[in-house]
Amino acid sequence: MPLTPPRTTSPDPQDDRLRDLALARGGLDRVAHERTRPSVVEDLLADPSTRVVELRGERLRVGSGADGDDLALHLRAPVEADRAGLGLHLGRGPDGTAYLGVVSSTPAPEPVPKAGADEPGDAETWLTLRQAGEALGARDAGLFTTALALANWHATHRHCPRCGAETEPTQAGWVRRCVRDGSEHYPRTDPAVIMSVIDPHDRLLLGRGAHWPEGRFSVLAGFVEPGESFEAAVAREVAEEVGIHIDDARFLGNQPWPFPSSLMVGYAATTSESELRPDPAEIAEARWVTREEYRELLSSNEIRTPSGISIAKRIIEHWLGATVESVAGPSVVDR
Repeated sequence: MPLTPPRTTSPDPQDDRLRDLALARGGLDRVAHERTRPSVVEDLLADPSTRVVELRGERLRVGSGADGDDLALHLRAPVEADRAGLGLHLGRGPDGTAYLGVVSSTPAPEPVPKAGADEPGDAETWLTLRQAGEALGARDAGLFTTALALANWHATHRHCPRCGAETEPTQAGWVRRCVRDGSEHYPRTDPAVIMSVIDPHDRLLLGRGAHWPEGRFSVLAGFVEPGESFEAAVAREVAEEVGIHIDDARFLGNQPWPFPSSLMVGYAATTSESELRPDPAEIAEARWVTREEYRELLSSNEIRTPSGISIAKRIIEHWLGATVESVAGPSVVDR
């Protein structure tokens, strides 16, 4: 049966869009015109006013924040060792300061916990984006997200898709060029839709992935296929995963998700159907929950909610009308 894309409504756009998503707050000017200057990375490395963020594996160094932020990236001047790493021109701040990402081959040290505590004890430590993203300010969250996404792309696109020859970074880390045929290749972003689905009784649909542990539930999600709109992808994914058709899809917000290269596009969908037919290859469990049932499940630790930086968590809270921590505390959030 062909899928018909749902009708898309457009209520007052100021009413219920998701604001201030953790990874969608970058405020730098990306100064794309500077990337074409062949010497731009060398010039930035030679300028002591350049601020460097050094990526080791999937970690950046962070410390105590200022201006109300819980954490801040460790920003430093360039050093000679930076020339051995991959340089990424991340942009400039309002005051003209240039920010350069350096992808290092040096492994990050493991955090040293405080005695009797679960949190790192160093004044500065190396954390992943999942660990630090929610507590960083807008600029630093944008720097971390962009640096990690570019590093992930470089790590997996070392050969030309046309001829198989090696590629080399150019344009300040935003392009890879084939050394044999000269073709240029650009960072990829894989859009995925993620959606709440609400039935006629105002219940939320939760699913547990086929390979997820017991108790881990989230809203449905899936990648957008070629030739497909976001709304059509919402309709297809819901039909494929739980066997129901939706009537309406409303855009909520979006944010980058560099694990390794996605863009998560959030929707709120409604359906007039309630009978679930989960695809066992994708969904281990699917269930409808009322707000009261969800609160009880959280409070009893029977289910866990998605991570703090994820749009999935914010979509659930959008329906719930409260943060999950206010209902059941931070321990129910997956990290």
